[in-house]
Amino acid sequence: MGNGVREGQVDFQQQDVEPITSTHLSSEDNQEKKKVLNSLMSGALAGAVAKTAVAPLDRTKIMFQVSSKRFSAKEAYRLIYRTYLNEGFWSLWRGNSATMVRVIPYAAIQFCAHEEYKQLLGSYYGFQGKALTPFPRFIAGSLAGTTAAMLTYPLDMVRARMAVTPKEMYSNIVHVFIRISREEGLKTLYRGFTPTILGVIPYAGLSFFTYETLKKLHADHSGKSQPSPPERLLFGACAGLIGQSASYPLDVVRRRMQTAGVMGHTYSSILLTMQEIIREEGLIRGLYKGLSMNWVKGPIAVGISFTTFDLTQILLRKLQHSTNVER
Repeated sequence: MGNGVREGQVDFQQQDVEPITSTHLSSEDNQEKKKVLNSLMSGALAGAVAKTAVAPLDRTKIMFQVSSKRFSAKEAYRLIYRTYLNEGFWSLWRGNSATMVRVIPYAAIQFCAHEEYKQLLGSYYGFQGKALTPFPRFIAGSLAGTTAAMLTYPLDMVRARMAVTPKEMYSNIVHVFIRISREEGLKTLYRGFTPTILGVIPYAGLSFFTYETLKKLHADHSGKSQPSPPERLLFGACAGLIGQSASYPLDVVRRRMQTAGVMGHTYSSILLTMQEIIREEGLIRGLYKGLSMNWVKGPIAVGISFTTFDLTQILLRKLQHSTNVER
């Protein structure tokens, strides 16, 4: 009988413990899923708002990047004004639908990946729950940008084509894919991929590094755990300025390679593209063409993007918390 009682006690204890353990694990899984979903939603919204805000400047910059015309603020204004007169106001946002198709998954993946890479690197370097040190901070940003670029590159190619061609040439995004595949081959959808990846490493790395560093410095010196929205915009603007300036020549190269099929050029490699640009237009005027416009557009876009992401994350957490309290 004694043995029977003990066995019964053991069985009872096991039945009592196992549901608690599985419930705890299930709760952790749900929290992790919610965190990933929040990051994806916040990133998607951040990218969409930021890119739409600067779409006319973005299109104008691309048109200069892929041509041999000399860039100046006056010429940029003239181009915008001529486009408005000839094609109408909404033509300034031509290609923005393709941008949205690309930027929503791109930004969602990039921001979500950044949160995950921060967590992984934090565990690896022993900074779990704390701010990363500078080098892991840079690596997390670079990996996030590379991951997003690899998964969404053909959409960037399509967006560049739509930005520099008249609407008669490509009627919609699907039409761009069909014509490029039929006339130039599927490999064309990945033309300019290498300079994109080489450019995104310093761009994303420095952007996330700068933004995270400025937030940490603000917290250390102000005593506040979170910066205000205007401060977030300023930190994001600084991040965009530094990140885009560092990677700009590769941005020009990738645009030339992406649009070669419709602009009458043949660019076979990064070095040959750079050599041709420098020979025809000069080092500064060629490889840094439109950079001054990027100093206006880039900080605005990146500032809006980071701020929208952070504030959306905070809002979603508050909504989830209030829902849990009500339950």
